Amino acid sequence: MTATSMAEWSSNLLYIAFIMYLVATLFLGGSIRQKNTEETNQSKWGLIGIVITIIGFASQLGFFFLRWAVAGHAPVSNLFEYTTFFGMTLVGAFIIIYFIYKKTILGVVALPIALLIIAYASMFPKDISPLIPALQSDWLKIHVTTVAAGEAILSISFVAGLLYLLKSVDHTKKNRQSFWLEAVMYGIIVVFGFIVASTGFTLSNYEATFNYVNQQDQEAVSKYTLPAIVGPHEGELVTKGAMEPLAEMPGVINAKKLNTVIWSFLTGTIIYLILRLIFRKKIAAKLQPAVRNINLDLMDEIGYRSVLIGFPVFTLGGLIFAMIWAQIAWTRFWGWDPKEVWALITFLFYAAFMHLRLSKGWHGEKSAWLAVVGFAIIMFNLVAVNLIIAGLHSYA
Repeated sequence: MTATSMAEWSSNLLYIAFIMYLVATLFLGGSIRQKNTEETNQSKWGLIGIVITIIGFASQLGFFFLRWAVAGHAPVSNLFEYTTFFGMTLVGAFIIIYFIYKKTILGVVALPIALLIIAYASMFPKDISPLIPALQSDWLKIHVTTVAAGEAILSISFVAGLLYLLKSVDHTKKNRQSFWLEAVMYGIIVVFGFIVASTGFTLSNYEATFNYVNQQDQEAVSKYTLPAIVGPHEGELVTKGAMEPLAEMPGVINAKKLNTVIWSFLTGTIIYLILRLIFRKKIAAKLQPAVRNINLDLMDEIGYRSVLIGFPVFTLGGLIFAMIWAQIAWTRFWGWDPKEVWALITFLFYAAFMHLRLSKGWHGEKSAWLAVVGFAIIMFNLVAVNLIIAGLHSYA
């Protein structure tokens, strides 16, 4: 088998995995419509959903290892590769949790999140290219895969926490809990908005080229695939007929990626408002009947145990392995790069989570809210820090 055919096969396997996760979500969703909790978790719909999920996970594993064989290195060196791996490990974490607790309802939240993450990854360049010198190290696969695994396990705490809040929060009167839970739903829709905007303009073959001055005061070229609401530093639009930017960004900000974030919020907000008009109530309130049978104490336990496992895994990959590699590559353990700062923030937050849980007795709803905030920090690191702030980790 040639390298080209292997690359094509790997792409096909990723598409198959995506479809399997989508179909599995439908089956798992069907399993929670029954009234009895025990019937829900042992129904044929749920079992079929789990089997399809495992098939999708196996397919994505095939994608990962085939791409590794073609590239000659672990496929975690750019945003497309890292984000697809993150989505895969999230599904893997859900499968493990399912076989411990036998709760299919976790998949109704975990799989759509994984689908959004994989769809988000598909918007980035998928080309296989040689590693730049800074990444030519065995520490690449050690550091990055451990970080992704830790974040995926921590994400399961968000899944359990969100289910807890969807059932427990009272939407019949105005309160902070109802407001912030709806803000979480809005954030998820914003990610979906990114996919809709990117896909729409990609299908229309939109492209705008700018000449600009980068952070190092060097002339560079940037190609936009979305109309430029914000333009690059001292940018000059080359493409005729393309949209002129409304504002110019300083060199420290990646204007192209910030533009993508702005389009995501615009599109996501429109979708959210349309859904609110259709449902005539908060989205979280609309979903509440679907989770009426869940066991809140069990969701609390799953959320806590996910942090108990994911926190040390993330610490190992995101701080210890990262500092060892930083010393080898850049001759310093720490340099306050944006990714390093947010890895530290993530570590400190989950350390506080454990402290509040064990010493202050923050169980139940308080613990669920902490899990949601922790996931927001992970997503900010994945999306905003990668897309907006330029740094030593901006390889994609």
